[in-house]
Amino acid sequence: MKHVSDYFGSLVFDDRVMKARLSSEVYQSLKKTIDEGAKLDISVANAVATAMKDWAIANGATHYTHWFQPLTGITAEKHDSFITPAPDGRVIMEFSGLELIKGEPDASSFPSGGLRATFEARGYTAWDPTSYAFIKGKTLCIPTAFCSYAGEALDKKTPLLRSMEALNRQALRILRLFGNDHVKCVRTSVGPEQEYFLVDREMYEKRRDLIFTGRTLFGAKPPKGQELDDHYFGAIKPTVAAFMEDLNEELWKLGILAKTEHNEVAPAQHELAPIYTTTNIATDHNQLTMEIMQKVAARHGLVCLLHEKPFAGVNGSGKHNNWSISTDEGVNLLSPGETPHDNAQFLLFLCAVIKAVDDYQDLLRISVATAGNDLRLG
Repeated sequence: MKHVSDYFGSLVFDDRVMKARLSSEVYQSLKKTIDEGAKLDISVANAVATAMKDWAIANGATHYTHWFQPLTGITAEKHDSFITPAPDGRVIMEFSGLELIKGEPDASSFPSGGLRATFEARGYTAWDPTSYAFIKGKTLCIPTAFCSYAGEALDKKTPLLRSMEALNRQALRILRLFGNDHVKCVRTSVGPEQEYFLVDREMYEKRRDLIFTGRTLFGAKPPKGQELDDHYFGAIKPTVAAFMEDLNEELWKLGILAKTEHNEVAPAQHELAPIYTTTNIATDHNQLTMEIMQKVAARHGLVCLLHEKPFAGVNGSGKHNNWSISTDEGVNLLSPGETPHDNAQFLLFLCAVIKAVDDYQDLLRISVATAGNDLRLG
């Protein structure tokens, strides 16, 4: 019998793997880059790339990709093999620090938010060392930010990383005013609960509106909806339980902290909630979760609907972003303190968040305003 602890994170180039495969000097230098934003030396990048390649090949990988999140709502990847021709007609497997750090995918066909003309093709992917590389299928996926030659953000990750750094800088400034000189960084963390619907594939294929738009556009209400509230936290049916079991195993291999699963309010609606983790990692994990949900559902003869409101008249699905701010010492800055001094710090951070939401509510609305979400919220 397989134990979760034996295979959890087995497809991730995480801290355990880095400690085992990198020299002490290289590991400490990389950790300094991850934790404090120190500049990455090319010799360190070369050592990390070699270790990453050897680990990936040992786990069956033949290709690598800079995995990024353009303005399409989904992820993007261009696969390159590790092979390099040798003089005698053979190939050798190589992967350099430069290939790890930077990529140059054609950016002309990605949406740019009006930043530039579509014929300006050049775009760059830059390694995000704060999010672990992982293996998907036979490909080593390296999480990256995607930006233009002039530095404009062409993705969702670049603004996120910039905002995390801005919040880190200002939160440290406040902590210093309270006399805290030992905290090195402040990180935000998220636990995005993912709701979804599971429907039978045969039934799904009879509905052209579901296929083309992700939701029903016409039809009658079902004879039984959510009036009795009997589906919420109800017993999980065997077909769905088998899907959830398979899904958990796939997610756990990728180090995704899938924790809670249950039936939601509407018929055929369910939810998966992970444990909190650093915001940009949680975002990467959520993109992977949605992708894997759909793949696993197909294996079980089901279709996973991620539209915010696929069926009129019943509950819509959502992604609840439970959010927090913590120091590198594990202190939650949005948790009330036990002493008046600690409480003053908590109240200051709380008021700052409330004021930020009030002052920048238009930007917050823009960030969640999509056709699907507006439909769900009425």
